[in-house]
Amino acid sequence: MLRHYNIPVFLPELACPFRCVFCNQSSITGRQQLPDDQAVIASIEEHLRSFPSSDRHVEIAFFGGNFTGLPEKTQAQYLELAQPYLKAKQIQGIRLSTRPDYVSRENLVFLASYGVRTIELGAQSTDDAVLQLSGRGHTANTTRKASNMIIEAGFELGLQMMIGLPGDSLAKAMQTARDIIDWGATETRIYPCVVIRETELENMFKKGSFQPLSLDEAIHQTAVIYQLLEQARVKVLRMGLHASEELNGAGLLAGPYHPNFAEMVFTRLWKLQFESADWPESKHIQIVTAPGQHNFAIGFQATNKKRLEQRYQKVEFVTNPDLQNRAFTIQSLPR
Repeated sequence: MLRHYNIPVFLPELACPFRCVFCNQSSITGRQQLPDDQAVIASIEEHLRSFPSSDRHVEIAFFGGNFTGLPEKTQAQYLELAQPYLKAKQIQGIRLSTRPDYVSRENLVFLASYGVRTIELGAQSTDDAVLQLSGRGHTANTTRKASNMIIEAGFELGLQMMIGLPGDSLAKAMQTARDIIDWGATETRIYPCVVIRETELENMFKKGSFQPLSLDEAIHQTAVIYQLLEQARVKVLRMGLHASEELNGAGLLAGPYHPNFAEMVFTRLWKLQFESADWPESKHIQIVTAPGQHNFAIGFQATNKKRLEQRYQKVEFVTNPDLQNRAFTIQSLPR
C-alpha cells in the first residue's frame, strides 16, 4: 500500500489582499519573506532523503499563502523547481493552497501545465455571516463556484474548514462539512480557530466580543464533524494547527491549540463508540481493536482505559489484524 508524503513549502501571505481576523501569517508559517530557490531545493532534497525509497506517493505542497494570487511569473518560478523531480518520478504531483476568490479557468490551465494535481481552498466556513465577521472578503458562493471550476478542470479538490470562528456554531460547522461533501471535495483539513497576537481577533478577544472554543469543545466538534466526513469518504488530512515556535510560545494568546490535538480527537471518537456499545456484566474485559487503532482506543494519556477501569476491575486492550478502522469487539474474561 502506497503511503502519501508531502514536501511542504510554506509561503507567507504576501499575495493576500485581505487580513482575516484570525490571521497573522508570520506566526503561522514562521516566515515573512518568500523562500529563495536554493532554500526550496534544499528542503525538497532533505525530505526526499527522509522518505522510504519505495511504496510512496510524494507531492510537493505549496502551503501557507495565496498561491494563485502571486504574480504568474512567481508562480512559474516555484513550479519550475518541482519539474526535475516530476520528470525523474521522485515526486508524483504538486499540490497547493489558495483562496476561493483567486481561482480562474485561465489560471487552472496554467497550473495543470506544470503538473499540479490537487488544489486546496481555504473555505473556512460556508456560512456568509461567519465569513463576513471573519473578514474573509468572499462569500460561500465564491467557494462553491471555485470548487466547480477546479473539479471540471480535472484537479482533486480539497476544502479546508475552521471551527470556532466569530459567529460560528456546531450547527453551522456541520453545514460547512455537508457543503464540503456536496461540492465534491475528496479531502479536507479541520483547524480550530485560536487567538494569535497582532490580529484583529486579539482586539475582539480583549474587548470581550469574541470567545474561542475551549479545548474540550473543539475536540468534541471536530470528532462529530470527522464522523460525518468519514461516512461520506472525505479524507481528513489534518486536525489541529501545525506546531510552531510561535504557537508553542508567546504568539498564542488563547484558544484550543494543543500539539496532540488530533490524538485527542481520535480518543474522543473512541469514547463516543464506547458509550454506544453493549458492555458485559463482568469484572474482567478484553477489548480487541485493529493494530493502528490500539493507542487511540486506550486514549490520550489512557483516558478511555481509565474511564472503563472505574467500572471494571481489569481492562485489557489487544489487537487483531483482521479488524479494520474503528471496528472492535468486547470479550468477557474469567478472573
